[in-house]
Amino acid sequence: MSHIFPRHSKRTPPTGVSGEGCYLFDDTGKRYFDGSGGAAVSCLGHGDKQVSDAIKAQIDKLAFAHTGFFTSEPAEDLADLLIEHAPPGIDRVYLVSGGSEATEAAIKLARQYHVECGQPQRRHLIARKQSYHGNTIGALSAGGNQWRREQFAPILIDVSHISPCYEYALRGASETAYDYGQRAAQELEDEINRLGADTVMAFMAEPVVGATLGAVPAVEGYFNRIREICDQYGVLLILDEVMCGMGRTGHLFACEADNITPDIMCIAKGLGAGYQPIGAMMCSGEIYDTIADGSGFFQHGHTYIGHPVAAAAGVAVVRAILDRGLLAQVKTRGEQLQTALIAALGEHPHVGDIRGRGLFIGVEIVENRETKTPFSADHQIAARLKQTAFANGLVCYPMAGTRDGKSGDHILLAPPFIMTEFQIPEIIGPLVGAINSVLSDV
Repeated sequence: MSHIFPRHSKRTPPTGVSGEGCYLFDDTGKRYFDGSGGAAVSCLGHGDKQVSDAIKAQIDKLAFAHTGFFTSEPAEDLADLLIEHAPPGIDRVYLVSGGSEATEAAIKLARQYHVECGQPQRRHLIARKQSYHGNTIGALSAGGNQWRREQFAPILIDVSHISPCYEYALRGASETAYDYGQRAAQELEDEINRLGADTVMAFMAEPVVGATLGAVPAVEGYFNRIREICDQYGVLLILDEVMCGMGRTGHLFACEADNITPDIMCIAKGLGAGYQPIGAMMCSGEIYDTIADGSGFFQHGHTYIGHPVAAAAGVAVVRAILDRGLLAQVKTRGEQLQTALIAALGEHPHVGDIRGRGLFIGVEIVENRETKTPFSADHQIAARLKQTAFANGLVCYPMAGTRDGKSGDHILLAPPFIMTEFQIPEIIGPLVGAINSVLSDV
């Protein structure tokens, strides 16, 4: 009998025993194509020798040094490497152990920045509906997914939520994509004014919404307008790139595609590629200098921040992404995968939208293509798709509640950057089979 507290106590998962390239193997020898990289984590696939060698070498040299006493060479190297390639103005890196820690740190830094600027009245955070920013209390409060929030609502902090930039479902029939984006962005200014223009500390958003909407990028011009509004009202812009960053969209930082620079950004998942738990909160030099020249102390911290072994893995992963030309490969492979998905599912009566950037692709399932009406939650489409695809040897990331946290279903695909064009059928075949099987009796 297992003493593990599992994610789901009514299902017993197989035991994973090994991984090689784009594949995972269980203890029966069954092979699975890792079509979602776990949760958009395993960007380099499994068994990367360069990364594992870097981890082993660091363990032999220095396994742990608490940042209350020491910095470390790999932490310094990773910070330098990230800043070398970061959007203009981003100048400091705060290393943590994962995405939730990164967004939590970002929220607290935004608050402390305004306090040290002499504006303690700035206390409100605005985020978006159907977003996901992590599972700690602050991060969950920022997230706008109703299903995740519901049972914890009484203990969450108060965060305002505006509509996402979700063109497929929310753009009016007579609107251009650009006009829709401007209308969606206007909700931010309206909410700032409703709360009080000098009381809002930050706006947090995912450049490409991942788990809760299924790889939804903003339309052109949306984030440019968001940046203008934040600047106009002295509101910090926090971009959560935990899932969509680190090359996943074909850019090292996803916001590069939108031609904007945030004040604070969060990365994780692909930063360690699954080889070590690591994330980072990055901020502008101006924010850092305000703290450094003021109290000199960011009132935050965790035991494992700046962990030398995790940082060594991060250095190896980022260098692999850059040195192996994987950003260009992600763009090419993403186009090929989307083309294959459209060919296989573009006319399927229950596939409403196929979208995304790079190797970050979403397939939205609907009951009616013409009206874009989602299936009732009672059908449990996402859960059944996940189970059926997995039985077919494909790891993918179906999720329910796409529209409002309860109804709607999508499938998220985020395969390793190293996949080849010839492996695309290993996604398409099992996925189409799962969709046809599950939807044949609803």
